[in-house]
Amino acid sequence: MRAGIGLREVAERAGVSMRTVSNVVRGTGRFSETTRERVQHAVEELGYRPNTAARRLRTGRSGVLLLAVPDLSMPYFAELAGHLLREAAGHGRTLLVEATGGRPEAELEIVLGRTDPLVDGVILSPLALDDRAAARAGSTAPLVLLGERVHDLPCPHVTIDNTGAAREATAHLLARGRRRIAVIGRQTVPHAATSATRLAGHRQALERTGLRYDETLAPPVAAYHRADGTAAMRALLDLPEPPDAVFCFADALAQGALHAVRERGLTVPGDVAVVGFDDVEEARYTAPPLTTIAPDKRELARLAVTALVDRTGGRAPAESSVLIAGHRLVVREST
Repeated sequence: MRAGIGLREVAERAGVSMRTVSNVVRGTGRFSETTRERVQHAVEELGYRPNTAARRLRTGRSGVLLLAVPDLSMPYFAELAGHLLREAAGHGRTLLVEATGGRPEAELEIVLGRTDPLVDGVILSPLALDDRAAARAGSTAPLVLLGERVHDLPCPHVTIDNTGAAREATAHLLARGRRRIAVIGRQTVPHAATSATRLAGHRQALERTGLRYDETLAPPVAAYHRADGTAAMRALLDLPEPPDAVFCFADALAQGALHAVRERGLTVPGDVAVVGFDDVEEARYTAPPLTTIAPDKRELARLAVTALVDRTGGRAPAESSVLIAGHRLVVREST
């Protein structure tokens, strides 16, 4: 960040007035989406950061937001956090990032606003949040939820059509002539929304082709790490009739599955076709490169930050809404 960067420099770079820059940064006034994008680009390029202390004295808000995700070591959350950081900066906000470990008590504390008092609002990607406990206590900070599970809390929820995306992934394998299609990612713990929504889409695709869902082709996993994918794929390959394709509910699981296939001396996609989910950067460099579902991470970030900025500025009602970002199937050599 360059020293001495202020509103004037940002305004000159963006070709707008200082008042317009101030409005965009504060999320007030009226301006077009094109103007907002120009100012956001200038803010990112120049490394402008508002004076948090002065803003708090002037408006009662700090401009600091919190992002809480289960695990930053997972590539998907790391990449999504990068998009959210850039989007927050474009709104003139500072974004703090922390990992909850997917612990229900940690997620509940965040929902209840028991965070740094400097924080104006929270973007939370929950894994095990207890809606009933949170609703009884009531949230004290503006909140936006990210992820598959649609919660009962009165706040915006930003997600993609996970069931539709999973249906497309399985339909792609069916179109490639695969008929014994396994899934890696089924979970049996409470609140396993990723598993439930993606498994539903997989089953819908099978049913539309007249195939029966076979739970022996859906070994349960404890988590969505590479090791879980490897263990599940080994179990599938040990079946009397192994699968000819596998749809993994995360790219990390798919990377583990690829490893298990290679160690058996089998080929992808010759013996087993593999599809992942998330389109993390590593998916382009696996051997072979991975076919995967690509959520629009940039749009997810834009929807989440805009919704939270609106709520912290009092421009959005405290009620639930579901905001859907796009996705697409990226076909590579693994299928």
